[in-house]
Order: sequence, then C-alpha cells, then structure tokens
Amino acid sequence: MKNRILLYLTILSLFSFNNYAQKAKVSNADKKYDNYAYIDAIKTYEHVSDKGYKSAEMFQKLGNAYFFNAELDKAAKWYGELFALTSDVDPEYYYRYAHCLRSIGQNDKANEMLKLYNEKSDKPGKGESYIKEINYLDKIKANSGRYKIKDAGVNSQYSDYGSSFYNGKLVFTSSRDTGSLGQRKHTWTDQYFTNLYESNLTGDSLTPGSPKKFSKSVKSKFHEASAIFTNDGKTMYFTRNNYLEGKKGKDGNKVTLIKIYKASFVNNDWANIVELPFNSDNYSTAHPALSVDEKTLYFASDMPGTLGESDIFRVSINSDGSYGTPENLGKTINTAGKETFPFVTDDNEIYFASDTHSGLGGLDIFVSEIKTDGTFGEVQNVGADVNSPKDDFAYLINTKDRIGFFSSNRENGKGYDDIYQFLETRPIKCKYELNGVITELVSAEILPNSKMSLYDDQHKLLKTTESDDKGYYSFEIEGQKTYSVRAEKEEYTTTEKTVTIAEKDCKTQLNLTFEKALCKVAVGDDLGKCFGIKWIYFEFDKSTIKPEAALDLAKILDVMGEYPNMKIDIRSHTDSRGTSKYNEGLSDRRAKSTKEWLIINGINPNRLSSKGYGENQLVNNCSDGVKCSEDEHQQNRRSEFIITAL
Repeated sequence: MKNRILLYLTILSLFSFNNYAQKAKVSNADKKYDNYAYIDAIKTYEHVSDKGYKSAEMFQKLGNAYFFNAELDKAAKWYGELFALTSDVDPEYYYRYAHCLRSIGQNDKANEMLKLYNEKSDKPGKGESYIKEINYLDKIKANSGRYKIKDAGVNSQYSDYGSSFYNGKLVFTSSRDTGSLGQRKHTWTDQYFTNLYESNLTGDSLTPGSPKKFSKSVKSKFHEASAIFTNDGKTMYFTRNNYLEGKKGKDGNKVTLIKIYKASFVNNDWANIVELPFNSDNYSTAHPALSVDEKTLYFASDMPGTLGESDIFRVSINSDGSYGTPENLGKTINTAGKETFPFVTDDNEIYFASDTHSGLGGLDIFVSEIKTDGTFGEVQNVGADVNSPKDDFAYLINTKDRIGFFSSNRENGKGYDDIYQFLETRPIKCKYELNGVITELVSAEILPNSKMSLYDDQHKLLKTTESDDKGYYSFEIEGQKTYSVRAEKEEYTTTEKTVTIAEKDCKTQLNLTFEKALCKVAVGDDLGKCFGIKWIYFEFDKSTIKPEAALDLAKILDVMGEYPNMKIDIRSHTDSRGTSKYNEGLSDRRAKSTKEWLIINGINPNRLSSKGYGENQLVNNCSDGVKCSEDEHQQNRRSEFIITAL
C-alpha cells in the first residue's frame, strides 16, 4: 500500500539538501518532495544518482520517498546506499532500514540495525518491541495455512481498499476515475482522490458484483474512505479530509488532515453530515469501527496521548448521541510504530494493522481478544496467507460463514492497492473444549442425563453439567492443563478419567463408560459381560494365561465363590485367519487353560465345562477370503462364561 494520509497518518520530516554540479536539478526535485510530488522527485533523484552523484541527504530522500509509498524493497536499496556512505544519520533511519530489510527477508541484518537503533535512540521502545520475539516467524508459521484467498473482483488499476458490509453490499474505497468531469489527482501519489463505491454481494460465497459509486451526497472534492454502518443501516461513520460545507481546515503547518464524520440515512439518501466532536484540525482521526452493541467506536489517530506514530483509540457512544472521552487502547495493542484500521467482530475480537508488532514486513494484520473487563489478550499475527512482505490491512470478516475481505499492495496485484476475498478454514485461536459420550460398558447403550463434573489437577471442582439425550457432554476449558471428568448415574458405578490438553488440540474427546452397580444374570447369560470381559489374554499362538487374563479370571472366581451353586461353561473363539482345524484346536486349548486356572484357584471341576469353537461362531462376516479390519477380526476373538446353573 502506497502511503497516504488516509492510511498512515504520517507527519513528514523535510530535509535540506546541498549539491554542486547537479544543484539545479536536485533543487527542483526538493520542491517537488516538499509538495509531496514524490513520483517526480524519485525520477530526478535516481537520474542524478545514475550519473554518479552521491549525497547522504539525497539517499535519505530517495529512501524516504519509497518508504512513505510502502515500496520497501526499493527503499532498502537507497537506505543501503545511505549507510554505505555514512553512519552519521538520525536514529530513525536505522529503524526504517531495519523495517525494509525485514520485508525482503534479511532478518539478521535487520536485527543488527534495530540494536543500533536502540543504542542511539532516546526512545528505543519501537526497536525493542520489534525484536522482542526471537521466534516470531515460528508463531506466524503456526497461524498460516488458514485461508483460501482470491481477488475480490472489484479492483481497478488504481487504489482499492477498506471494505465494509452494508445491506447485502460491499462498500469500499477507490481512487478510480469513473468519468466524472473535473476529477482531480493527488500530487503525492498521482492517484485520483478516493471516493466510496458499492458492490452487491451474491450467493453463499458473498461474490461481489460490478462496482458503482456509492452516494453523491457523501462525495467531496477530497478523500472519502473507510465507511462503516450501524446494523439498522441508518447511520454511517466515514473518513474524510478536513472539509465540510465547502470549508477546508488546516493544521499549524497548513496541512489538511483527516477526520471522522457521521451521516444519517434520510429520505433514501445520506444527509446531516457532521464531524465528530473529538476531531481536531491539529491531528488526524480515521478508519472508524463499531463494537457489536454499537456503544463503542474504535478508530485510529495520532491525537495527544498516542504512544507511537498512530494508535487505536475507543470512545463511548452515549444513549443521547453524545460521545465520551477517547481512550488509548494501551500498550498491548499500540506500539511505538503505526497501528490502524481496527475492526471488531461479534466474537469480541479486534483485528487491526500494525507495522511494529512482529510481522512479515510493511503493515501486517493482527488480532486480539477483547476481554469482558475491556482489556486485551495476546496479539497474534493472522498468518502468511493474509500477510505478506508488503502492506496488508483493512481486515473484514463475516463470522458466521468465515468469509471476508482485506486490502493489500502485494506483488501481482491489479492496481495500487487491491481488495482480496478470503475463506477462513480454521480459527486462529482454540476455543478449547472437552467433550464426549456416556455409554454403558457391556451393551454400549447411550446413557442420557448423567451428572458430569469437571475437576482441575488439584481435584478442585470447576464445573458441572448433564449429558444430553444422546449421552453427549461438553465443557469449555483452557489449553495445556490437566483435567479430570467424573460421571455419576443411579444404578451405575461412578467413573472418572483424567486427560491432559495439548496446546494444538482445540477439541478433546473423552468418552466415559458406566458399569452397572448390580449385574443381574440368569441361566444362559454370559457372566463375563458383567465385568466387560471380552476375551482372555494369551500370548500369540499360545494357551498360557497372561497376567492381564488372571485379573479378569479373578472376577469370575469371586462370583463363583459367592454363588456356590453356579456352574459355568467356558467358551473360547478365534477369528477366521489360519486353518479351521488349527483354530479349533487353539481355542480348545485356551478354554481348557482357563478352566484349569479356576480349578487351581479353588473351583470344583464339576462346576466347570469348557470348549473351543475356533472360527465356527463368527459374530460378523469376516470369514475366509473376506477382507476385514483388525477391529472386525478382534470382535470374533472372544471368551464367554455362560451360566448353566444357579
């Protein structure tokens, strides 16, 4: 994005310039520079540089001209020439050079320049915040890959940016020339002054149609940009140069800054345009955004109290239509650099653009949670899909379908700035959830209306809920912590499980199963089902009882001790793999081993019988020649303890 007052709110420092052989040409270029005719100045400076003329001041101005127009790769070239010539420069040039180096991937050299900036500057905070995260690229990488991006289809060869939703339309800013008589260009960027345009959004994909001008009643002969609307469509806030009712305001340096204005929708058009009371001729306010309840207005400004070059502020909108005192969002959001283009979602998130939070170069888009007490959560870079080494800004999203738009001057665009559409495929931050289904151990029957309790790692009760009619429960939790979930229900034994939540696991499933507190059995029932015994464990291809099997057999032993008249028929089954004869022999040996274990441990032999059935009683279709999964084969490998007498 080429720099403009609308976007950057930058107050330029102008530099004196001396020369000898090329004095006349350079002097002429200086005048153009001072009047913001940067494009012509660049041409002149580069011509004299090509002829071998070198000057620290000229390299400064060349670097600045590209830097202020956000062509950071070209700015890096000329700042490099400056530092090759001298290191006796204002500390700000160390910062600017580092910023440009980072945009072209020269991070090590950028950090060197930032360290020098910190040493030389009396306000090193900007440099410190820029290098505070050594692993910032890893964090950006982790947040990348979340978007599908395409051209929005509304772009021109000029500057198009800053969109908002309004009555099924996309309203955006453009400097395109649509044929109006007297259309004027800004000498700074050689672009037409911006106006508001609209485009109908169609279908579930919110595809923009052909753009047309928004409203003549809002248009002035200067810039209009960044319009937003209340939900009822009756109020609009927008950015405009300091110009109202034919009068142009200027600051002490005779510069026309920008202000936020309000308009009302009356008789099918916009009217009653007024500037907001916290505006001033001496600083800029721009890029308004509304909270979900429309009681707070967010905006960018360089007003007194700004921490850096421009900050994001908020101001309350009172019920009588008046406004409170603007409040700086503070150091979590704002830095010593530029923060601009806020946007607030109905998920209580604020998106904004910054050139100083750790990014990929130029302006990057960031997001932070707005907490219930008005403070802000960790600021996160939204990732390399939306962000690039160039300027990326003006993020807008429909949180229901996760479709949105952003603006960028990245490579291979159609114009000066372009609007891109995106689909967000996964959220940037987990809303951690622990959930599961409650079932009965033996039958796998869904058990609704179970009491569910959540405990922390110190076994402190945090929350309680009930499983629904489908046996489902859910708890909102925090990541990277350990929790225990307890399930309670009448006629069932209380059960509890513990789980540790990994940072990457937004949703963790923890299913719980109940055992019946009283297992009622009759002749013909499988006693093993009372204890969830599906099979007795043996070594592969052997019939020797393993320790795991002994534990289950001890349960059968105990019940038979309690009921001395109970008799059991032990049945062992295999899957279909292997020959039928071999499987029958193996299962018979295993059934006999099970019987012998019970006899050795005190059960009278006349209370026990045993038989191996091999693969003769499969519970599914996994017979010879049928391709089945391991789980399907496992269903056939089972042990049964059928009650034959009580």
